[in-house]
Amino acid sequence: MADRQILRLPALEIRQGSRRIYCFAVDGKRLHEFAAVSRIRRDATDHLQGYQRPEVASHIRAIQRYLESENPMLPNALVLAFDGRVRFEPAAAREVVDYSTPGELLVPIDETLEDDQKPAWVVDGQQRCAAIRDADIGEFPVAAVGFIADDEAEQRAQFILVNNTKPLPKGLIHELLPDTNTHLPPAYARRQLPAALMTRLNGTFHGPFYRAIATPTSPNGYIKDNSILRMIEHSLYQGALYQYRDPMDGAGDVEQMLAHLTVYWSLVRDTFSEAWALPPRLSRLTHGVGIQAMGFIMDHLTEDLPPQEIPNAVNEALKRIEAGAAWTAGSWKFGSAEARKWNSFQNTPNDVRLLTDGLLYLINQEALF
Repeated sequence: MADRQILRLPALEIRQGSRRIYCFAVDGKRLHEFAAVSRIRRDATDHLQGYQRPEVASHIRAIQRYLESENPMLPNALVLAFDGRVRFEPAAAREVVDYSTPGELLVPIDETLEDDQKPAWVVDGQQRCAAIRDADIGEFPVAAVGFIADDEAEQRAQFILVNNTKPLPKGLIHELLPDTNTHLPPAYARRQLPAALMTRLNGTFHGPFYRAIATPTSPNGYIKDNSILRMIEHSLYQGALYQYRDPMDGAGDVEQMLAHLTVYWSLVRDTFSEAWALPPRLSRLTHGVGIQAMGFIMDHLTEDLPPQEIPNAVNEALKRIEAGAAWTAGSWKFGSAEARKWNSFQNTPNDVRLLTDGLLYLINQEALF
């Protein structure tokens, strides 16, 4: 086979409003010639690249064994995103109905291209593609649906929407949301701004959360991303960060939000440096219950304050918490309430409320130093 050629695939163009999708069949063994999987990662400048999770070896092996068995069938269509190099050529016989046109997809193949330069990306079906690639079979035709995407942001959006009813890892969705610029389900739309803030805190901001939040592109992080998202989301809608939001469109002054979070949580980190450096199993400060409770304290102490006034409002309170803190050992004692062993607090709504109330109790006590 020559280095370069055009693969002509019989296809059906289907009009959906102003968009077009293409239904076609292709030998799964040839997919790697023109299609690649866009692995999620961050480049040297911390910009998000790709959107797919890593291959799941056990899942691929299971599909591979099935493909190598007698009479296998994969009825679900793969979903591919093409770039502008792929075009559709209508057949001489025009459409039978006005929304459907038979013809051919013209897909350029160039053996010299690296994966990130190929004209197609697998949006849904990466494990099936990998299993077909590895299976000891000569060919295996598969059904596929393709669309021509304007850019990678649109590919990410379609990836999220295609997988909306499937159990995608939440961490993967959270990391993709900030770079997705299309209509999203309400639950995802609500988390888009919190996810954008979390991504900045974990990456470009060299503050207390820098590389400390566990995400697909920061696997060595030790603070759960969902704990941070819940803390930020509550503050955005009901707490200290609400002051920076536009009540008309829900947008906000991201830089001021980041400054507010960075100033407050830097003070927390510096006050409880030993507890901050430990993973959640050894510290209730970095545990979901601690992150959320201290987030509520941030909202209580710093609501309506600009970032530069936060230290004066917070330092005394943090010292009072420090005097009675049991983040990593001992017991919490909140007045007449029963003492709670340091690691008995769990990441449940009730325990988050109890710890928050306990921290407020410590803050409101006379200084013990």
